[in-house]
Amino acid sequence: MPNLNSPDGNSNRNSLQDPVMLNVGGEVYTTTLDTLTRCRDSMLGAMFTGQIPVLRDNEGNVFIDRDGKVFRYILNYLRSSALDLPNGFSELPLLRREADFFQIQPLLEDICRYEASVPLSLIGGPLGAMIVVNVDSKVRILHFNLRHGPENYELRTCSVQAFTVDLFCTWGAFLALLCERLSYRTSQGLTSPCPCNPTQNRLKLEWVPRPDELPLDQYDKQRYRGLVVSSPALTQSDDIMSMQRNLSDIVDMQGFVEELLKLSLAEGFKVDLVTPDPAEILNCTSLRLVKC
Repeated sequence: MPNLNSPDGNSNRNSLQDPVMLNVGGEVYTTTLDTLTRCRDSMLGAMFTGQIPVLRDNEGNVFIDRDGKVFRYILNYLRSSALDLPNGFSELPLLRREADFFQIQPLLEDICRYEASVPLSLIGGPLGAMIVVNVDSKVRILHFNLRHGPENYELRTCSVQAFTVDLFCTWGAFLALLCERLSYRTSQGLTSPCPCNPTQNRLKLEWVPRPDELPLDQYDKQRYRGLVVSSPALTQSDDIMSMQRNLSDIVDMQGFVEELLKLSLAEGFKVDLVTPDPAEILNCTSLRLVKC
């Protein structure tokens, strides 16, 4: 049964000596005061510099009533200042929760960077997750006036191709990743697509690439918007110019299917069904992928 030490901070600090034996939720660890106080602003730093009284169990170990399952990774991080996780580590949400509880800000920042750099499939995700995609395109004839002078207009006609994608995914994290990777290009700038209803895991994409013969002002007047995909290497620290250089326009449905396949296969999905012709996957009208 844990017993509370003396509330006197100095007495509490002086009672702690290397090595420090910790009982974290039933898991026993041996470490040093230098490791535990590496981040002075954290809760561990406050505990082991005497600012917060500590508890001890019946064996004399310092007792911390937290989940001890991932605490070893917190100790490793404090000791080496590096986030060293095994391949296939699936407890990242738990590690993030514990790092947040102990208020270890550098660890939280490194976890965010780790999440951004590692495919979702390597940090967990439900086996059997499914993506169902239906695609459609229609050619529309657009008539517009091209102005040559104050009272000089020329009636012109051009065709535009409107694309529609209806996508359903049972894995919400993948749907969020897809929305982060894609952007609409509008006259007001870039904007990210959003699921139709987050609780239903559905996403509808609609875009119209601008043909060369259609002036930009007429394109904007029709409230058309393009669809672009960002480079996987793009990070939040990149400046605006870098972001612009790392964007690629999706000008046809084959381009969209190709980007979807690259992203989904990297996250552990496998193609399960292609309609109408499995041999012509980039020209499909319907596609189903399953996470293995």
